[in-house]
Amino acid sequence: MEATRELYWNIGHGASVLIPMYLFTFAALGFLVRSGLQRLDIYKQGKPLNRFDQRGVRIVQLLKNVLLQSRVLKVKGPGYAHGLFFWGFFLLFIGTVFVALQADFTDLLFGFRFLHGDFYLIFSAVLDIAGLVAIAMLAGFFVRRYLVRPDGLETTRDDAIMHGLLFAILITGFVIEGARMAVTELPNNMALAAWSPVGLVVAKGLSGMGEGSLRALHQGMWWLHFALVIGFICSIPFTKFRHILTTSANYFLADLGPKGALVTLNMESEDAESFGAAQIKDMTWKDIFDTDACTKCKRCQDRCPAHNTDKPLSPMKVINQLGEVAGTNPDANLIETVSKDALWSCTTCRACQEICPASIEHVGKIVDMRRNMVLMEGEFPGEEVMVAMDNTEVNGNPLGLAFASRGDWAEGLPVTRLSDDAEVDILYFVGCYASFDKRNIKVATSFVQLCAAAGVKVGILGKEEKCCGEPMRKLGNEYLYQSMATENIETMESYKVKKVVTACPHCFNTLTKDYRDLGFSIETEHYTTFLNRLIQEGKLKVKGDAFDCTYHDSCYIGRHNDLYEEPRALVAAAGGTIREMERSRAEGFCCGAGGGRIMAEEKLGSRISGKRALMAAETGTGTLVSNCPFCLTMFEDGIKGAELEGKLVPRDIAEILVERVIA
Repeated sequence: MEATRELYWNIGHGASVLIPMYLFTFAALGFLVRSGLQRLDIYKQGKPLNRFDQRGVRIVQLLKNVLLQSRVLKVKGPGYAHGLFFWGFFLLFIGTVFVALQADFTDLLFGFRFLHGDFYLIFSAVLDIAGLVAIAMLAGFFVRRYLVRPDGLETTRDDAIMHGLLFAILITGFVIEGARMAVTELPNNMALAAWSPVGLVVAKGLSGMGEGSLRALHQGMWWLHFALVIGFICSIPFTKFRHILTTSANYFLADLGPKGALVTLNMESEDAESFGAAQIKDMTWKDIFDTDACTKCKRCQDRCPAHNTDKPLSPMKVINQLGEVAGTNPDANLIETVSKDALWSCTTCRACQEICPASIEHVGKIVDMRRNMVLMEGEFPGEEVMVAMDNTEVNGNPLGLAFASRGDWAEGLPVTRLSDDAEVDILYFVGCYASFDKRNIKVATSFVQLCAAAGVKVGILGKEEKCCGEPMRKLGNEYLYQSMATENIETMESYKVKKVVTACPHCFNTLTKDYRDLGFSIETEHYTTFLNRLIQEGKLKVKGDAFDCTYHDSCYIGRHNDLYEEPRALVAAAGGTIREMERSRAEGFCCGAGGGRIMAEEKLGSRISGKRALMAAETGTGTLVSNCPFCLTMFEDGIKGAELEGKLVPRDIAEILVERVIA
């Protein structure tokens, strides 16, 4: 006997079954579509934004993240469990489609059947295993959410509905299969029954019932199972089930522009009534759509350095607060809803966005609300920030030092001021801290000496260089940022600079991304990439004196620009052996200086830099290597605050390399 089974066994396949079944199915799908269209009105409250360009790229991104669960699998444990549950449930859905396709289309209209023979055997085994895996993973989710719930994981009515419905759908499916097998396969076709291992166990458990009772159980469970599926479809728009659709759509709608780049405001627009976001209408439709895509998994919250140091910021809560405003009170003030302290606590480190399985964009929303506070209300996180802003306006740097002394650090070094000689190999965009801060001047000096050893002629702007404007921009002062940026661009272009190299990740990120909106087109490189290439090409020779260290991935080199290997290659070239910290690479922990926080006092919670210093100290190496002037400054303070002086020394890669140069 060929391996197969009668589809719709014990249910029938006439009009009395098919008509109500498909009528209810299409009605549920229609209800789903109608409810979804109604939610479009919520999204339309936001401003226009084009997220439908490069459709081929977007479709590939959608398929990769849905079918392969690429973003979900970034977190071990819950991520793997979710992936397994998805694949299990997805295979069951495909199996249901195959059954309907044969029974109600190919066989009904053309007499063609494909669910037989070896294909049917594999089909049966795969679906049974898929269902078992789905139930096991769902049970794990239940335990995690209700019995050993991690701190911060919120449980609501939606979660109970989701768990109940999914459990009921999966379990009734196996009861249906078991009742059928107890009548049709268990008595006389065990060879076939063996290919449905879970169904076989259920069938044996039900074997004591008579055939009449089994048929009644089968028929009752079949219609109950169908009703549960209809209920599942209808509940999608009103529960967290909607993330099945919205999260998937968000993969298609993800930002394809430069990673982490902010929208450049037209500060001269005569039509603009306000700048930044104070109400939900000031956000884009995609910002509102993000709130529906959120699964409340709290991964962003777990990664957030502000939240992890007891500050009043949870990226997850920010997104859900915006969603509540959009859905229930669109006239509410977003800043008051989220709270100013929460908004000022963000370091814009992108840890939340990097780990988010739903491709939600948190940072831009926070910066938009900051823009409103600064540009419309004149509010800053503290007096010290106002002073830094004033200093930048007057002297071109937040430290308040005279702009004329910006190039004094380079006296006696092999450096050319472009005002004297513009024929150089690279323009070294020094940045504020390397120009004025004694600790970071050592890094600038080391970089220049490394370039000289490689035969690279270095030029600087000196007093003509202004702050790149990044800290001001991330704190919401778009006007001051654009003023600084415009002056820098005009100065560099006037000298016909061919290439810019900077040791500051914040300068690098700003020049390579944000300045492009203002017409800047000069090639810009971070010094770790530049120096690594000089070593690879044999132009810069260093000896490898062995030492142990740990390495800190600066957020604006790591998560913002995916430069993880080049700095590590430089450490290796110098003879260093890196012992990675608990949080490294894409999961690295911020130093606390990003988002303009370098200019603000850390008054809430504990110090982010102190927590990172403790992570470094736990490696036992005694040396903390970084490649960012902000990080170096924060670690100097963090080590003192954590009482690690003498136990941990922060160093820049350039300082280590220059000690090992081979003349």
